Amino acid sequence: MSKMLKSSGAMGLATMMSRILGMIRVMVYARFMGDTWVASAFFFAFQVPNLFRRLLGEGALSAALVPILKEKEVKDGEQTMWEAANVALSMLVCLCTVIVGILILGTSLVLWYGGAGLKAMLFLELLRVMSPYVLMVCGAAVLMGLCNARGFFFIPALGSTLLNVVMIWAVLFLAPRMGATLDEQVFGLAIGVLIAGFFQMIFQFPVLVRQGFTPKFIAPWKHPFTQDILGRFLPGVVGVAAFQINVLLTTWIGYHHADYIVASFEFAVRLMELPQGVIGVSLATFLLPALSGLAAEKKFPEFRKTLKEGMGYVIFANLPASIFMFVLAEPIVRLLFERGAFDAAATFRCQYALKCLVPGLVAFSLVNVCARAFFALGDVKTPMRISVFCLATNVILAFQLIPVFQQGGMGMANTASSFLNLGLLIYALRRKFTRLTFEDMRRSIFSVTTTAVFASLLAWGSSLGIESVFGNQSLLARLMGVFIPLGLASVVYFGLSLWLRIPAASEVWLLLKSKLDRTP
Repeated sequence: MSKMLKSSGAMGLATMMSRILGMIRVMVYARFMGDTWVASAFFFAFQVPNLFRRLLGEGALSAALVPILKEKEVKDGEQTMWEAANVALSMLVCLCTVIVGILILGTSLVLWYGGAGLKAMLFLELLRVMSPYVLMVCGAAVLMGLCNARGFFFIPALGSTLLNVVMIWAVLFLAPRMGATLDEQVFGLAIGVLIAGFFQMIFQFPVLVRQGFTPKFIAPWKHPFTQDILGRFLPGVVGVAAFQINVLLTTWIGYHHADYIVASFEFAVRLMELPQGVIGVSLATFLLPALSGLAAEKKFPEFRKTLKEGMGYVIFANLPASIFMFVLAEPIVRLLFERGAFDAAATFRCQYALKCLVPGLVAFSLVNVCARAFFALGDVKTPMRISVFCLATNVILAFQLIPVFQQGGMGMANTASSFLNLGLLIYALRRKFTRLTFEDMRRSIFSVTTTAVFASLLAWGSSLGIESVFGNQSLLARLMGVFIPLGLASVVYFGLSLWLRIPAASEVWLLLKSKLDRTP
């Protein structure tokens, strides 16, 4: 039985819990704000601290740090590994403190001088409140990376569950007490972000302390590990920064083009992130320490096999998910979001964005997996260069497509650039590993695609039939219109996959059987 499937499955369970709570949070947001200009301002402001989370926490720093920790553990022992971890955390605290100070000072000066429009003023005020989240969420992300390096995936992944619980509480109980209008109440959500970030950060410590980690400040400018960390970190920053700057630029275009574009696209992204997070992110998180260990021990045949196995699982799970979400986009959005301030027009706008975004689900997930292969080898420059090129392409596409297709243009640009990114990463991998071939995966990919298309047609037809008989206004009709087609398509897809002997399906079936056999 694949260790990867078991480990990523455990993390996937925790991620699924977090994503479900995250989806409940987004549903609460939709009911509270709809896709109004206030919602767009909040989501846009929240993207700025998230930029630094991906840049300094989940992105370049953790990608550089995990391989270093694995090397230190293998070559020099645990004590040296923990020392390197403290150096990285100390460096992060110093850097994030400076960033938070600049954000608060910069937004305060602009607000003090005035002259900006109502939408810009609300964005800046929300950003000023949420700026300290940078320090909290970056610390939480790096601590999670340390847990992953030690082989712990399930408990750290639950940190996001805690974050979602606090943010849901903020919408239901804190926001209504902040004022009478929506543009006043939204500050309750911003305060909830800070509270959630604090709890998510401290949630990681007990696991690490039990492993022997004692957090302490070590002046990073005086330590030899700093140069090693920065040598791998800085090139990766360019690629991750390019991605995040691209996100902000495309969001800025949408924010100034129409009031609803940013919020509508954000809701679509959250829907797509459910399967992407459970499968793509969970596998990619497992792969980084696993591949790093194999690279450190020079076990390159096992390295190639593990990488291809991970790619196969992603394709098996996320390809049907993308097709199912495409054909059921409107029923899904209507079921989850259409209530309160989120009306039928908002449903139409969101499902349109979702249909333009989900075709890239497999590419989004495989880019994460392929990039981990380079990071594990200590090569952050190759994915960085590819990322910069693809993101420049994405910005160009966004400038052209958003004025014409609005929120759909944002999805189209993301989908196209992700497929380009994936193609270039695979090309670079094959040049690095001349023995890395995908001939044995072609039959499996063809079978997965054919089976997924057949199952999706079944889902589409059954959804139309249910709507024609029961309508789509009652909660029962909406539940039936999503879960009956989705359940039917999933059973057919998995059954046909087993019949066609698709390797990933067989592995999943063996894992399920082993779990059932142990059940008393």
